[in-house]
Amino acid sequence: MENEKVRCFGDVPIYIDYHDNEWGRPVHDDIKLFEMLILEGAQAGLSWITVLKKRETYREAFDGFDPKKVALYSDAKIEELMKNEGIIRNRLKINAAVNNARLFLEIVEKYGSFDKFIWEYVDNKPVVGHWEKIKDIPVTTAVSDRISSDLKKMGFKFVGSTIIYSFMQATGMVNDHIADCFVHNGPTSDAETMRR
Repeated sequence: MENEKVRCFGDVPIYIDYHDNEWGRPVHDDIKLFEMLILEGAQAGLSWITVLKKRETYREAFDGFDPKKVALYSDAKIEELMKNEGIIRNRLKINAAVNNARLFLEIVEKYGSFDKFIWEYVDNKPVVGHWEKIKDIPVTTAVSDRISSDLKKMGFKFVGSTIIYSFMQATGMVNDHIADCFVHNGPTSDAETMRR
């Protein structure tokens, strides 16, 4: 029965679970938002399934994605992470995580939470796409362009528009489940429609 459901993607259990229970579902917890920001940056140039398989190790290596802890990482800690085979050992991406943690905290200080800051870009409600096929889904939008530009101006790294759009999909700022997908008409179906 489970396999008869129409899904946008997912052919292995970890990917199916991510599709069914996370992708496109609104996230308002700052720790989770930080986690997805870091993981989406780590994914750059790789497949998402690669990151998903390493996520538990990432959580351990990055102190549960607590930005207050990550922001304090020393050069020695970065070297330790570079030796951790359970994560993507890319110095630029690891350095970006530490840099982004510090800037993340600055946003929290200014706005009260990262959640308040980031969801304002979509008027605090998910944008719902109406796509027939997965290939119809865009990889960037005007909104992801704007967020990317704003974050870059603040000094964030690995926040190009494609990464940010993936982040928006992952945190439910955008619901891009295809029209036939059983998740599409879930908890965000009454939100605004994305225009093609």
